[in-house]
Amino acid sequence: MSRINTNVQSMVAQRVLGQNNYALNRSLERLSTGLRINRGKDDPAGLIASENLRAEIKSTNAAISNATRADQVVNTAEGGLQEVSSLLTELQGLVTTSASSGGISQAEKEANQLQIDSILQTIDRISGSTSFQGMKLLNGNFDYQVSSISSSVTDFKVNGAKFNTATQDVDVLITQSAQQGVLFMSFGGTSLDLNGANSGNFTVEITGSAGSRELQFASGTSLDAMVTAINTFTDTTGLVASVASGGTGIALYSNEFGSAEFASVKVTNDAGVQGSSTTIGFYNMTSNDAGTIDSSSSVDFDATAALNGIKDAGQNVGAIINGIAATAKGKDININTDFLDVEMSLTTSASQTLGSISAFSITGGGADFQLAPSVDIGGKVSIGIGDVAVRKLGNSSLGFLDDLASGKSYNLVDDDGVQAQKIVGEAISQVSSLRGRLGAFQTNVIGSTIRALGIAVENTAAAESVIRDADFATETAALTRSQILSQASTQVLSIANSQPQAALQLLG
Repeated sequence: MSRINTNVQSMVAQRVLGQNNYALNRSLERLSTGLRINRGKDDPAGLIASENLRAEIKSTNAAISNATRADQVVNTAEGGLQEVSSLLTELQGLVTTSASSGGISQAEKEANQLQIDSILQTIDRISGSTSFQGMKLLNGNFDYQVSSISSSVTDFKVNGAKFNTATQDVDVLITQSAQQGVLFMSFGGTSLDLNGANSGNFTVEITGSAGSRELQFASGTSLDAMVTAINTFTDTTGLVASVASGGTGIALYSNEFGSAEFASVKVTNDAGVQGSSTTIGFYNMTSNDAGTIDSSSSVDFDATAALNGIKDAGQNVGAIINGIAATAKGKDININTDFLDVEMSLTTSASQTLGSISAFSITGGGADFQLAPSVDIGGKVSIGIGDVAVRKLGNSSLGFLDDLASGKSYNLVDDDGVQAQKIVGEAISQVSSLRGRLGAFQTNVIGSTIRALGIAVENTAAAESVIRDADFATETAALTRSQILSQASTQVLSIANSQPQAALQLLG
């Protein structure tokens, strides 16, 4: 057929040429950009997935940056704490040196006190000057603020807390009372009666968690005198005695509370001790009341059990803090979870009364670090850095470090140094504990987070690359094919356009 108005073959060739040119241009674009998806129409679903993965990569890289910054902050705090530790160690040596009153002059004591004052001032200066980008790190700026502190709590520390409400209440449920190791020795009178027996002195070996001591008492010794003798060695044995039960017996207590504490008495020589009562001997206290004698637990002084030693152990308080079973030591309790890390000491009354305590409320503070791509409470890590000023190092029962300054209660010119050394020891323990906690935070939280997020970035980037990046081998092959087809289509179009000229031959 010969028609010139409508060249169908040319139209077909034009359409195919356009398609081949589009494929050629697409291959050229992919090869020049390196991307398989350059716009939404290339792969709508793939574009959505790719953009989500890109956002995730960006967030993860930002979290890595946050973790690195957190590490730098903690490093700065650690530098200040390291110097404070060195100063406290030096302070401990000065306390010990000054306690040797027989070998040190008053002038030397005063010189040592000057050094102590200088050390205390330096610790305060380090506390107030250690900073990161103007943020103070060791002056309590990153400590937690609390309110509504219960009178049942003597000391407390908030090491970490995460909450998305205005405040976080800390509630304690006491499930088991704290106890001392307690033994009662009944003598049936106000003094020791050996009934004139020629069997030597009443000899006992008393032992507590700190050590033991053997004591001898002659007939006629008053119970008050026996108590005084026992209490002379409290620092050696860890035991405290008092006259009890109407003045006819002696109660022997461990100085501290907890399962590590105990009171033990071994009768080396009972010397025929007797009294006006038939109830002389050893007694335990009732299980639910350390102040009430268990009359059924009698053991005579000359019994085999007494010769081998009678012992009563203390008991840790049992507690639940905000639904988490607490770790306890004596009257001290603590929990350490991702959302709440607190330590506290309870009063004796509170630790021995079963029931609930509204300990305190956390109202803010602490240092929050965003260590996960998702900005939510689960992706944050919170840590508290307490004030290391000398007025804060120590505790309410022992005293605080600033009590060692000139003119204060435990200055070394006027004091024997016993209490001062306990305070310094507690301060060293507190600073060491803080350094250890920050070190664990760097190693176990920051370090692990950086490594885990780095792997996540690699895997996410690989997934995004599979979706969005061009495969050069595939695209090169497609380019070659498109080039050949485009050239062929151009040639065919040329032929199709020339075919209508054959109709001119019919016109002669």
